[in-house]
Amino acid sequence: MTMSYRSARWMILPVAALSLSACGINSVPTKEEAAKAKWANVEAAYQRRADLIPNLVETAKGASKIEQSTLEGVIQARASATQVKLSTDDLGDPAKVQAFQQAQGNVSGTLGRLLATVEAYPDLKSQARFADLMTQLEGTENRINVTVQDYNAAVQDYNTTIRTFPDIIGAKIVHGAQPMTPYKAITPNANVAPTVKF
Repeated sequence: MTMSYRSARWMILPVAALSLSACGINSVPTKEEAAKAKWANVEAAYQRRADLIPNLVETAKGASKIEQSTLEGVIQARASATQVKLSTDDLGDPAKVQAFQQAQGNVSGTLGRLLATVEAYPDLKSQARFADLMTQLEGTENRINVTVQDYNAAVQDYNTTIRTFPDIIGAKIVHGAQPMTPYKAITPNANVAPTVKF
């Protein structure tokens, strides 16, 4: 009798471990950390853009007499965007995520106006340094789009996991998991082409 009790007890351990693993004990934090890592990539892409902007502006200033207000707008938008901080702990707060999105959208809008203005200056466009910066900036914008898509996919996976059975058990009881906020690019008047005044 004692042998069968011990055997039964040892057989219960793997079943209990399997049951717990199916309840989100491991999958919830794994998916949360994956989403946070994807967010770090979004931040890195935006930081790359913020680092490129001063070079772009200085090159444009030195090579042409582009409207000063356009250049100042880019500089100001970049400065404002770098002031808005969003930690991984804030990813569940839609208001903080929206503030970050708005600041980055303002940078995108002012860059669009700068690029539209530059079209009027063929000498500037033909300069190798400016052309290199434009290529890097375009590459950066593409990286931002990819990292945002990757982050949103990770958030969707995490949010689905914490809301579906059986993972919801571990998500709510063990981890106290809260949904994360997906990123929505908010560029003011993104659907309207920038106007260039001569």
